Amino acid sequence: MKKSVKQILKTFLIMLMAVSMVACSSAPAPAVEEPATEAEGASEATEPSEPTTIYYWTQQTQSERLENIRALLDVFEILNPDVKVELLGVDENDFSAQFAAAGETQNRPALIEATQILSMSLDQEGVIDGKANADVINTIGANEYLSGSLELVESADGFYGVPFHFFLQGIWYRTDWFEEAGLEAPTSWENIKKAAEHFYKPENKQYGILLGTQPDNFTQQVFTQFAATNNAHLFNENGELAIDSPEFIETVEMYKELAQYNPPGPQTWRARDYYIQGKLPMFFYSTYIMDDLSTAEAAQSSLTNENFGDLEGGEFDAELVNKTGFVPVISNASDASYGELSTLSIITNDNAAVTEAAKRLATFFYQEENYVPYLHVAVGLMPAMNSTIQSESFLNDPKGAYARYGGDRIVEIASGVGEIKDFLSLNGQPVPEASQILAKNILAETLYNIVIDDKDVVSEIEMAKKKMQSVVE
Repeated sequence: MKKSVKQILKTFLIMLMAVSMVACSSAPAPAVEEPATEAEGASEATEPSEPTTIYYWTQQTQSERLENIRALLDVFEILNPDVKVELLGVDENDFSAQFAAAGETQNRPALIEATQILSMSLDQEGVIDGKANADVINTIGANEYLSGSLELVESADGFYGVPFHFFLQGIWYRTDWFEEAGLEAPTSWENIKKAAEHFYKPENKQYGILLGTQPDNFTQQVFTQFAATNNAHLFNENGELAIDSPEFIETVEMYKELAQYNPPGPQTWRARDYYIQGKLPMFFYSTYIMDDLSTAEAAQSSLTNENFGDLEGGEFDAELVNKTGFVPVISNASDASYGELSTLSIITNDNAAVTEAAKRLATFFYQEENYVPYLHVAVGLMPAMNSTIQSESFLNDPKGAYARYGGDRIVEIASGVGEIKDFLSLNGQPVPEASQILAKNILAETLYNIVIDDKDVVSEIEMAKKKMQSVVE
């Protein structure tokens, strides 16, 4: 039976403490010295200093994940007795508000694990220590990071974050269905539309595709990948909003056309249940779906009839993982994948000891014996380190999910990282204003109005442009 991340870390912690005790017990007895005079004692005696306390905020909020991260922090504190780390899990949707509430108080985080969008946004507010992040990268070695990842996080004074892990989004599809129907893999707009129409059989409660259509982040993520393949951007090279460009409007119209093959009603990621119950040929999702497709335990929440009235529930298909393909890169006018990089970012602080402790903690997380257990808190977290992506320790996750895919398929799934494109950059230059707009969900709300409420495309785009303009002015 595979041990959980927490069990492995507890074992390591016990061994570490035992080694420390043995080392202490085997140390030679101190030499007997003459008692110090009262004056000597007063000059030499020092009070033990209090450890430096830092706060680490993570985007992992599930209790089991936080327990595993806490176990790692316990190891760090034993190795660094002069530092105490307080852990806080903060949902990404609440991060900005909680950070603002912390202000300059002692609860302000010294180190955060956050999405690239959030880190870039905080950098625009002047609260990211770009030089400290650069120090961590230099300590680890710039060549250790996946190609292109450091370019994504460059800032004026260094780096607004250190690449930590990422997920890739793409189309997961039934290879057996496509082969039987004589259809090509859903790698292009044309292939996707053809397959969605072919498999759409609502009379049998079978649908053609899953796109995000609720006004949420999932919808923005799926749309972004389509937009990138059509060279559609939020801003043009002159820094002007460009959502009324022909390329952008064409992408919106195509998205609306594809959405007619969705399961009924506004949908988000939860509609993955249709795929897992055999009622959907393909769906957009990130690599976080990997354990749901490969292990019965993870799939259970998608095998009920509780989430959707037209699903009956079912048994887990152990062969589903072998009958599922993944397309990370979609083609149209250009090729693009979509992913989200998460960073470790050091927050500015007037206390040099706090900054130094944050740098030590970040460096600690990148050591393989700590890095792999951190990644294993959630199946689907892809490493940003070259040496880890194919390592045996990474593939041997506690749930056994990655072993069901095999090393070659893991590398294939992660192959789209070199084609990641989004609204946060244009021609290699960062577009920080885009992060502010995406954080407001204006794009997702606009797509909802057009797709679900059937409002006019051009009119809604004009309204969205005004809202976006007010955000960046």
